Amino acid sequence: MPNLKVGAHAPSAGGLAKAALPYLDKVGASAVQVYVGNSRGWARPAGNREQDELFAAGCAERDVPAFIHSSLLVNIGSPTEATVEQSREVLIHALVRATEIGAQGVVFHAGSAVDVSHRPRAMRQVREVLLPLLDALDDRSPKLLVEPSAGGGRSLASKVSDLGPYLEAVDFHPQLGVCFDTCHAWAAGHDLAAPGGMKATLDELISVIGENRLKLVHANDSKDPCGSVRDRHENVGHGTIGPEPFLEMMSHPALIGVPVVVETPDERHVDDIRLLRGLH
Repeated sequence: MPNLKVGAHAPSAGGLAKAALPYLDKVGASAVQVYVGNSRGWARPAGNREQDELFAAGCAERDVPAFIHSSLLVNIGSPTEATVEQSREVLIHALVRATEIGAQGVVFHAGSAVDVSHRPRAMRQVREVLLPLLDALDDRSPKLLVEPSAGGGRSLASKVSDLGPYLEAVDFHPQLGVCFDTCHAWAAGHDLAAPGGMKATLDELISVIGENRLKLVHANDSKDPCGSVRDRHENVGHGTIGPEPFLEMMSHPALIGVPVVVETPDERHVDDIRLLRGLH
């Protein structure tokens, strides 16, 4: 796996360049993910042009691919019209900001129907919201990256197999990529800790989504057991998933050319990045 990129979600408060770039250097990150607004709000703040340019230049100098994680409130499957509209606007804003800071993609959670009776309509909303956004992108644009959830709450995609209908809803649009989160997959019921479990899950993932659609991996251990549907991250190798599955992951051909980012407790990002590189 030449030129493997392993990094972390970095702080951005006080200015992207001012906060994130020193953090990358501190933890030894060669990939980065940031928020460009309140992670639990609908605010869509304008960027600071100077900070944006410095951040983009700093990432380019370091050869660090950057990604944006959209607000955790985004839910394009919601039965509440206002939530769907706010989600659409947040994704549009994040795509604009991704262009301004030179990010490769915008991660968003697949969403939830909330009520089982709303699921058919929720999948139509996926199409209605995403297709116009995807059609506006080209090969030079940042991609939208759907991230399956930890499950529960009538999730539209949590298991790897759920990505098939999700992608089908947008005609397998080439501008929709996938972000794979190990904690989410574990919480959704993929037994990554079983012998060969991580390899089998990644094999299934590529079988479902196809080649070259996996664009980012979130490498997170979990505080909870497999199938818990709880999204509580732990440092790599220190949770219920354990270190061996991450060894399988870091040697899997699906990860060739795919950046890996940790979203673990940040006081141990240095250790997580070092461990993942060592496993590779």
